[in-house]
Amino acid sequence: MDQQMMMSAYGQQAPTARMSPHGNKICRVSLQQGQDLFAKQGSMIAYNGFINFMPYRESRGNRVRGRTAGEQLALMQCQGQGDLYLADYGADVVMLQLQGNGISVNGANILAFDATLTKSIGWVSGIANKFSGNGMTNIELSGNGWVAITTRGTPVVLNPSEQETCVDPDALVAWSTGLRIKSKRSARMGALVGRGTGEAMQVAFSGAGFVVVQPSEDSTDRFHIRG
Repeated sequence: MDQQMMMSAYGQQAPTARMSPHGNKICRVSLQQGQDLFAKQGSMIAYNGFINFMPYRESRGNRVRGRTAGEQLALMQCQGQGDLYLADYGADVVMLQLQGNGISVNGANILAFDATLTKSIGWVSGIANKFSGNGMTNIELSGNGWVAITTRGTPVVLNPSEQETCVDPDALVAWSTGLRIKSKRSARMGALVGRGTGEAMQVAFSGAGFVVVQPSEDSTDRFHIRG
């Protein structure tokens, strides 16, 4: 394959938005002065232009909550002007733009987000005492800006607005913060439901919004069901 063919098949394309995909495993971010980005440490694979990378340190309160939650993020702050390419060990990448709304994400699945967004670490209401520890925690991002998350394989995005949607917690990646959430047990099903948990326990969602589910019950960095 000559250079022209390689560039045609795999080369840079003109950015269509602040964040845009290159294939399904690379996130391209168009950085401008004064539009900083937070990204997972180690996720930069290439960049054009003049971009600086600095470690980001959480506030003390968030560090404490992050350690308790098992959701502490190692982030770098990206500043400058140019095109930044991010990836996370070949995981699939999903990008979305928040417009005054919010998303709750497993910390291990966050790749990057605009510095304009508000980030918090907190307990998820509605399912406390059903999971290991005292409940379940996630990273919540809200406001106006872009978010890139990773999934192990091509995800399915579900709409629980018409009927209740139940998800194996070990396959759960992210969801709209406005959804109603509760725990649900499938009676008499035991380990037949949910390969990742070995339990007939799911997280049930309803309301207007979306739920992102990956095709891998990733129990290594997810919360665990208690019996």
